[in-house]
Amino acid sequence: MSGAVADKKRLLRVTAGNLRQNHLYVNGHYDFFPPDCIGPPRKPSKSGGEIEIFLDGLNETIRTDIGSNNKTGKPRNFFRGRKWVRRFFEHHQIQNGDLLALERLGNRKYRLVVEKPSNDPNSSLTVCEFFAGIGLVRLALEKHGFHVVFANDIDPKKVEMYRHNWPKDDHLVVGDIHAIPTDNVPMCSLFTASFPCNDLSIAGRWEGLNGKESSAFWGLVRIIREMGERRPPLIMLENVVGFLMSHGGCDLEQALLALNELGYAVDAFILNAKHWTPQSRARLFVMAKQDGLGEGRSFVLKSEARPDTLFDFINGHPHIRWDLQDLPSLPKSNKRLIDIIEDLPGDDPHWWSKKRTDYFLNQLSPKHEEQANRMIAGKSFSYATAFRRVRHGKSMAELRTDGIAGCLRTPRGGSGRQILVKAGRRKCQVRLLTARECARLQGVPDSYVIDVPLNQALFGFGDAVCVPAIEWIASNHPFMKVCTTSLII
Repeated sequence: MSGAVADKKRLLRVTAGNLRQNHLYVNGHYDFFPPDCIGPPRKPSKSGGEIEIFLDGLNETIRTDIGSNNKTGKPRNFFRGRKWVRRFFEHHQIQNGDLLALERLGNRKYRLVVEKPSNDPNSSLTVCEFFAGIGLVRLALEKHGFHVVFANDIDPKKVEMYRHNWPKDDHLVVGDIHAIPTDNVPMCSLFTASFPCNDLSIAGRWEGLNGKESSAFWGLVRIIREMGERRPPLIMLENVVGFLMSHGGCDLEQALLALNELGYAVDAFILNAKHWTPQSRARLFVMAKQDGLGEGRSFVLKSEARPDTLFDFINGHPHIRWDLQDLPSLPKSNKRLIDIIEDLPGDDPHWWSKKRTDYFLNQLSPKHEEQANRMIAGKSFSYATAFRRVRHGKSMAELRTDGIAGCLRTPRGGSGRQILVKAGRRKCQVRLLTARECARLQGVPDSYVIDVPLNQALFGFGDAVCVPAIEWIASNHPFMKVCTTSLII
């Protein structure tokens, strides 16, 4: 739970996890508090790092700080104390999705107030979330004060996970986007669409935008066209980088020209989840802003967010109506695989049997076998991930030992399941990544409910977005000012 950044005010969207745990999450907002506000695991008798928060409606001032994890020393992401949070929630009858504001009054003095309820019809930060999946785009945007007023996905198993986390919503439509009546889609500030990548992915069928699943993009275009004057001012698309190469770039060109025809100028960039979490996951993003028929900026320099392939595409398509924006440098994450691993006991049933472990190790090539042996001989435990791949007609296992997980995939046929290797002190244990570990690789807080079978969860997270990447866009892309200006105090 977090929100839009301003000098004197931060917006906090309440989640189902907040209500269950009686916590106020502040991850991503540590800069809003004094540096010494991060305290020890247990509250000391005297703590100079505490802050004061006036609880509006209760006329009560509490003192608190942010505790740290006893093992890692890292911040625990929420204010210390549950009783005062519960009193505030109960007094204001706070519900999932309600918007709170934390205001800075002075040195170490703050005020917590109710900003807007989640069902406020006057909220200007509204989103229609297409191809919603398990709700991770929503999870990110709610941290910046957005309110989802419509959501759609065709997969009932993903929708089940979505509803476990937003159980009271009645605007989630299950079904094919081609069958959604346009009149059922409300006006809003932003359309988001992480449409199917199956026909655009290098690992997919390469049938492009006319393929069975990726052609769902045209269902979105149909809705935008039929909305007429009700069209949203801003659209955000997300897909695999293969979209850039599909049919020699013709599919992306076709999609961007379709947005141009609807009155939108476009920008494009590539973000990799490794800038926020220990997962290598590059994704192409397109931002489209209503501009009438004006000409936007069409020149851009190479950067980390616009590498050679995208830079060349932009320069090679001057007939597309671009409005290219300057973007800040991408963050450098120091998180590694060990930071997201669940500490499972050695006899936990998730770990494979010795027979199955030996079979996996025998699938390693000589190069990767040597890497595994070095890990096993280490004086301390280290971690690696692995995928099984078919090489020269033979199933092989390949290790990744740089502390970064490979890209999460949907586990079709078993090959998409990412394997975890723990080795050292002359021991080696192997298992699949857990659902919670996959969630953490996508930047999802542990408050997110995962109450489905493992395979279902792996499908959900494998098809989802990296939450902090979406948050970065909400905070840094100039087009987002179309929606968020009203939040800056």
